[in-house]
Amino acid sequence: MFKTRLISGIILVLVIIVLFVIGGPLLWAGMAAISTIGLIEFYKAVRVDSIIPMIMGYVALACLYLLLLLKWEDRAVTASTAIMIILLMGTMVFTYPRYQLTQMAVVAFGFFYVPVMLSFIYLTRSLPHGKSLVWLIILSAWGCDTLAYCTGMLVGKHKMTPLLSPKKTIEGAIGGVLGAALLGFLYGIILHAAAPASAAHGGWFALICALGGIISQIGDLAASAIKRNYEIKDYGHLIPGHGGILDRFDSVIITAPIIYFLSLVLL
Repeated sequence: MFKTRLISGIILVLVIIVLFVIGGPLLWAGMAAISTIGLIEFYKAVRVDSIIPMIMGYVALACLYLLLLLKWEDRAVTASTAIMIILLMGTMVFTYPRYQLTQMAVVAFGFFYVPVMLSFIYLTRSLPHGKSLVWLIILSAWGCDTLAYCTGMLVGKHKMTPLLSPKKTIEGAIGGVLGAALLGFLYGIILHAAAPASAAHGGWFALICALGGIISQIGDLAASAIKRNYEIKDYGHLIPGHGGILDRFDSVIITAPIIYFLSLVLL
């Protein structure tokens, strides 16, 4: 299991590196594919079996990424959100009384939770200096996760959320945030040394990664809460040893928009 998890993890990281470095249409296609698979996993996990509302969710996803492709970065999320609400409300009207508001709310939440949040990876990469800034998402999410695990294994004693995730500790959470901040600081220093004209700044990068690390752990625990609510172990089996797209990107999903907005405000 460990070997399988390690190999698939390395392959996933290599894919992300290629997407982030090249960016543009390739990153757009990659994020559209990841968002689609993630939304499929989510609807399956929460047992959405209403075909028409699900189709509306996928239509809204397609609209979101079409608008991004058309370079409407500053309006894509707002416009696709309006489209999502209009489609679901129209479905309720023209199929009344087949669907209830609670069903529509779950479908809408899936759209906001997966494709909208993940689209901020593409939006971050599209910012000035985005080629450098987009890596802060991975440093905050996966860096914090890895260092939180290591810290918890070494010195973890006090359970953080015993009912939700018994293995996570307060010490691990603190270690993850501090580790993410250190990674951000070192990344900023190295990047500034290599490209002085970039937006890199060790102190600001450390702060952004620390805040991103805090948020990433909320995302991880929120994904666990959803799985426990629906009594499933993994969202899928696409990535051997890791589960589905949502199992691997649960912390990235909620971290991406935070990094995007912090980059706009602080850098």
